Amino acid sequence: MEFTEYISSHIKDLKSEMFEELLKHLCHSADEFREVIKADMRRQMFAELFLHCDHGKVGFLDRQRTLALLELFYDHSSQMLRSLLRNPRQWPFIEFEEINLTELWGDMDNQKHIYEGFDKVLLEMNTLLSANHASKTQSKLLESPDQPKLNEQRTSTPSPNPPEQQRGVTAEQGPQRISIEEQQQGKKPTAEQELYIESVIEPGTHTESTLEQGSSRRLLTEQETHRESTTEQGQHKGSIEGQGPRRVSVSEQGSSRESVAEQGSRRESIAEQDRHKGSVAEQGSRRMSAAEQGSLRESVIEEPYQKSEQGPYGEIISEEQEDIGSTSQSRKDSILKSTKYGEPITSEYIEVPLQEKRSWEQTYEEEIFLSSELQEEVPTLSRKDHFPETTKKEVQKDKPCEPKSQKIEGKSWSGEFFTCNWKMKYVTFEDEEQANLIYGNSRFTDLHSIIRNIQSCKEVKGRTAFNGVSFNLLQFVQLLETFVGEDAPLSVSETLTSFFKEGYVETEQEKMNALEQFSQNAFQVRQRLLLEAIFQKWDSDGSGFLDLKEVDELLYTYKEGMEKESMKKAKLHIQFPKPHPGHEVRLSSKQFQNYIELVVSELRGNEDQVLESVVEFLMNALERSHIESLRNSARRKWLHQIQCAAETSGVSLEPVYSETFKALMQDAEAHGNKKISAHISLLEENLLLPEKGNVLLRNVACTLDDAQFVLNRVLYRDMKGISFTVVDEGKPIHVPQVQYHGNIFFWNQSRNKHDYNGSFLALPLQDAYMRIFGVLAVDTLRDPHEINIFLPHEIRFYQGVANVFSTAYHYVHSREHILHIVITGIGWLYDVTSSITSITTYFVEPSPAQDSDYVLRNMMVTGQLGLTEIHKNPPTIHRKSCIFRDFLFKCTDSSEVVLASACGETHIVVPLRERTGEALGVLDFNIGQNRMLLCQEYKDLQKMMKVVQVACYEILGEFSGEIKKKYILEIENVREVQRAGILFFRIMLLELQESIQLLNSMEFVSLLLYDHTLVTEPNSPQDSKSMELEANVKLVRDILKAVILFFHPELEFSSDFGSWDKCKFYVNKYLVNNICAFDPTAKHVEVNVQLIDEYIRDHSRTEVWKFGNVVIEHLYHWIHICSALMKITKQLNSGITPPLPSKTDNYMYAKMPGEGLQEK
Repeated sequence: MEFTEYISSHIKDLKSEMFEELLKHLCHSADEFREVIKADMRRQMFAELFLHCDHGKVGFLDRQRTLALLELFYDHSSQMLRSLLRNPRQWPFIEFEEINLTELWGDMDNQKHIYEGFDKVLLEMNTLLSANHASKTQSKLLESPDQPKLNEQRTSTPSPNPPEQQRGVTAEQGPQRISIEEQQQGKKPTAEQELYIESVIEPGTHTESTLEQGSSRRLLTEQETHRESTTEQGQHKGSIEGQGPRRVSVSEQGSSRESVAEQGSRRESIAEQDRHKGSVAEQGSRRMSAAEQGSLRESVIEEPYQKSEQGPYGEIISEEQEDIGSTSQSRKDSILKSTKYGEPITSEYIEVPLQEKRSWEQTYEEEIFLSSELQEEVPTLSRKDHFPETTKKEVQKDKPCEPKSQKIEGKSWSGEFFTCNWKMKYVTFEDEEQANLIYGNSRFTDLHSIIRNIQSCKEVKGRTAFNGVSFNLLQFVQLLETFVGEDAPLSVSETLTSFFKEGYVETEQEKMNALEQFSQNAFQVRQRLLLEAIFQKWDSDGSGFLDLKEVDELLYTYKEGMEKESMKKAKLHIQFPKPHPGHEVRLSSKQFQNYIELVVSELRGNEDQVLESVVEFLMNALERSHIESLRNSARRKWLHQIQCAAETSGVSLEPVYSETFKALMQDAEAHGNKKISAHISLLEENLLLPEKGNVLLRNVACTLDDAQFVLNRVLYRDMKGISFTVVDEGKPIHVPQVQYHGNIFFWNQSRNKHDYNGSFLALPLQDAYMRIFGVLAVDTLRDPHEINIFLPHEIRFYQGVANVFSTAYHYVHSREHILHIVITGIGWLYDVTSSITSITTYFVEPSPAQDSDYVLRNMMVTGQLGLTEIHKNPPTIHRKSCIFRDFLFKCTDSSEVVLASACGETHIVVPLRERTGEALGVLDFNIGQNRMLLCQEYKDLQKMMKVVQVACYEILGEFSGEIKKKYILEIENVREVQRAGILFFRIMLLELQESIQLLNSMEFVSLLLYDHTLVTEPNSPQDSKSMELEANVKLVRDILKAVILFFHPELEFSSDFGSWDKCKFYVNKYLVNNICAFDPTAKHVEVNVQLIDEYIRDHSRTEVWKFGNVVIEHLYHWIHICSALMKITKQLNSGITPPLPSKTDNYMYAKMPGEGLQEK
């Protein structure tokens, strides 16, 4: 009643047409909400399954065993069910590290898709729909010959393009080539069309019952128009139709997608199946490359679920069983023999008793058969058809507007969402558990308040790290949800749950190893918390470091010096940082923890007890007064605000500058009774006046009172001042009385010389490699007191401020560089794909609200044309406001790929991971109305994401100091932001070169022997095969000629280059060696890039994929990468502009690579 009254108050003045539009929108929203409820019920089911399988209650399950069970379930599912499930042998179930390099870059088998045989089925469906459409159009023309043009317009738009391009348009339009007129007239598709539509087209919205689950056709003329415009904009991207028929492997996967109605007519012969049987076997053994991971999953399941050749599953034919057997032979042959957690175990422990196994198989067979039977009988009515024009008649006919059952697929809903509080109920974070245990331990009472502060200052809460070995509850639930998909009925999830309960069995030894691992993890977390608390108690002034000499002096008094010699042994296993100018070895918090951990490991006794004993000794030895404790607590809070400003800035330095000056001024007022001024100056290369020095210091930020005198001013080496001395020596310089120093540069020249009274402190800003990149300057010239010298504890705190500012500064710049990498990767991806509607990039940030763990910031959006809009003030997205788009938070929670649909569009959401495994951001790939990308585009998406992730790992490792910077290409020696934009291409180039190096030399020879003799009569028109052969010959020659021009640019003007017989001699082993060692950014490289582009411009990505040659595939990408790097090199000064956002309402556009940004 309240709902009716609320809606009525908003629709009083609406016209009937507008009301019908609103009603339809509400109906579709209700359907979306029912799907949210269904997904919540499924997640609850999988969460309870996790708790059931976690026998030792350790909080994680083995990843390889989980994937092996999914593969087994998938192999034994019916054909119709497998069209809904996702293939667990493909990404995202397997990680990029588990995919061989040659397979990622050179495997063009269309069967290896997350929906098996997707390309083939889509092509056949398009053919059927096009034929049906043509016949209906012809019948309409016969019925109403007076209006042929009108009917033509309403069904399809003729293209002025050549026939090949017209075919591309037709194929790309796909299933949307059914007109609205046909839908309104109530015409039904044939049985063949129903099955194809069901198995290929994105199901869009999801139904409330199994009967509605079967199919969801798209009848959208809007997407047809969109596809046509996309084709017109980039005809070089090819067609779907052109991708279908190449090397179709009729293996177990291909045959499983066949229609029941068409199995007799379309099933290939046994002989033909034997010819193609290799592809599945190759796919099954893919993860043998990851030895320690692959061996477990390949051997974790024996054959307890397989029966005779006929098998318990009636729909799996004998040939298919043979393929399954050959596919899994390696995993069937190796038996689990483990004594340690995560290693193989003997198969007897996972075998189901015979009687239970038979009963389970009978139940499983019945449920799967029933599910597939229901799928085949359902009516093919779309549940989310949005038409450009809505009439009253359509609303009345729209099925979503009809009353729905209160139950979800026959199951009652409790009215509460399970996932609203499931983190609090089921998911435990080890640091919180250990912190609570420490709070209950009276031995560490002095550390309780410090640990509480540490826990409250955690960067981002609520995320779980992906480690490649095990799944926690969130990750397990997400994996099973991805496997089942959104369109399978709940009965399938129930069947999968029953299957896992029977199949997931651990040995006693494994259980013990899991408990040991759990105990070890808990110990490490507790150790980290205790040592961090000791470090903060010891570093009472917040300087960020401890003196090693002071640490040793106190440690050697432990047990009255009896353990001194043992402690000295720990120094043999650690590399300390280089001494500072005063011969002082400083330990950061992390270095201090590593040192104490080694000391504990050298002492006799139980490691856990020894740690607590050492921590207790240090805690009691470090006596701090109450005033010191309060000052330490306040300073820690101010330092945390600087780091928090970086993490919540939306990749902007302005909040970091503000919080830095705020911390300095608050401490000076509270603990020094001073009024200070401060500014930050950063080193820059001196390009305008090199005679004044190679570098300069530019004031980038300052306190407000000094802005007119200090901001953006430049200090050169030949000017007065001590800042460059600080840069050169790397240590702070304190000038107690500036009026007597004689080498101080005063920015405010209007000040009376008698007012130059005060102290000046200059501190170096250092990165993770201890390199100086700037100076933090603090003075008391504005302080009215006559004596205003900085005290030692103040100087130490200012050193801490400089240290935290450096960390925050590089945190922001690391995110900025990641944006550059993503923009570059998106630019590359848009050049080779056409089905992606948009890509949205989000970063994870701590939530300002206490009742929330984190928020997402929408950093940038890339539209269909590849133009990226970078938000300078990125909007914030909260979990509570995203009930229909919670897939973004699912991805962030689990650090796993999520496949989801929202508002009739399919989303592939991929995490960008920290080096620790947590998600630092997510990329949301919107592929529109399509169910999935074609195999070629799906592969290219994987390549792009792998390279982006590797580049992110490198950037984050460099900024944290974990890895040394690598300068491989000459162009990488330019400025850091420009280098970030190049990193994507450098990593991709190296991967390609490594993969080309692995190719067999005979594969290159086969190109030279490619049969290019056209078998045609002199006067007869060429048939399609001859035309295809001629096109392939041109492709091979153009690609090879383009490669040759990189190393023999002089051939451009030679008559020999026009003769293919002479060009062939340049394709030799030296060419391959040159390709694998080529640096396209080197200064000595002089290549006509424009001429090379002309050779490859007429060959689309689809044409290369269709040709199916591994060498051409590699060389095609290699040419494009080299060409892009050369163009960037030529536009070095203006090609890459930092997209660092600022706190304004503006935005800017970027299109990479090589194109600058434009302010708006």
